[in-house]
Amino acid sequence: MIFNLALILSCQLAGEALSRALSLPMPGPVIGMALLLVGFIVRPTLATRMQDTTKGILAHLSLLFVPAGVGVISHAEALGQTGPALLAALVLSTALALTAGAVTFVALARLTGAREAQE
Repeated sequence: MIFNLALILSCQLAGEALSRALSLPMPGPVIGMALLLVGFIVRPTLATRMQDTTKGILAHLSLLFVPAGVGVISHAEALGQTGPALLAALVLSTALALTAGAVTFVALARLTGAREAQE
């Protein structure tokens, strides 16, 4: 398990180093995740080995949101000033994302003829 955690953090560090060294517009952890994915593709046994560790991390993922929640509470006055705008943006973006997904699904269903297959 220590090796697995070290590998995850090493990939994140390598991604961060690449992102900063090459001035890439992509965050380092995303690049690190891509590096880890390449490692999984090159050595499938590595992916199998990492499963228990990743399940453990995902089981306790809610703990990672505690610092974000504390940050929001500590800036409550700023949230009070911009809260309605943030709420409107959140609701509108969610509605637009759901609409775009539904429209895409219907268009692909019509394109592939999925309705005729069900009847």
